Amino acid sequence: MITIEGIDGAGKTTLAASLRDALARRGLDVHLLREPGGVEASERVRELVKDPAVRIGARAEALLYAAARAQLVEEAVQPLLDAGSWVLLDRFVDSSLAYQGAGRHLGVDQVRAINRFATGDLDPDRTLLLELEPALARERSHARLEGLDRLESEADDFFSRTDSAYRELAAADPSRIRVIDAGAPPDAVLEAALGALDGLVE
Repeated sequence: MITIEGIDGAGKTTLAASLRDALARRGLDVHLLREPGGVEASERVRELVKDPAVRIGARAEALLYAAARAQLVEEAVQPLLDAGSWVLLDRFVDSSLAYQGAGRHLGVDQVRAINRFATGDLDPDRTLLLELEPALARERSHARLEGLDRLESEADDFFSRTDSAYRELAAADPSRIRVIDAGAPPDAVLEAALGALDGLVE
């Protein structure tokens, strides 16, 4: 189970697709899933939490993300892992720790606890953290044609707290979380990501 993390605009979705293809070329059975989403119930939660027209309180937001994650793990992630498949996730628990725990001031430990319950203590084998200065990530997000969702519309200080939390998580768990320079060209980011899977992929 490999997860890809980083603030909005860091390039997670782009890396996820290219990494899936690269691993598949090596003969691995790889399934790419996104968060929130991946299964029908979780996709419906995704529509709700991303809707800029809907007001959602911080605690409700954290619980909604945890609920979507619980359904994804039960319905898709755990069965795939049990079957011997590789699971590549565009976001997982670390996102909630950074966004809701730090960004929303709910506390990393408190958010970690509800996600432990939601996932049944499931941990990734490796996490790839795409690190990019928040200002540059914001520029990338604002350049998208589809517009900003509810979280992407937050103020700069929200993303500064989120970015700092990601850096602290990486520093606390360097064996699992591998930091990748998201400012590099896409090919270089992919190469770094594959290199960060040492010990997992031959």
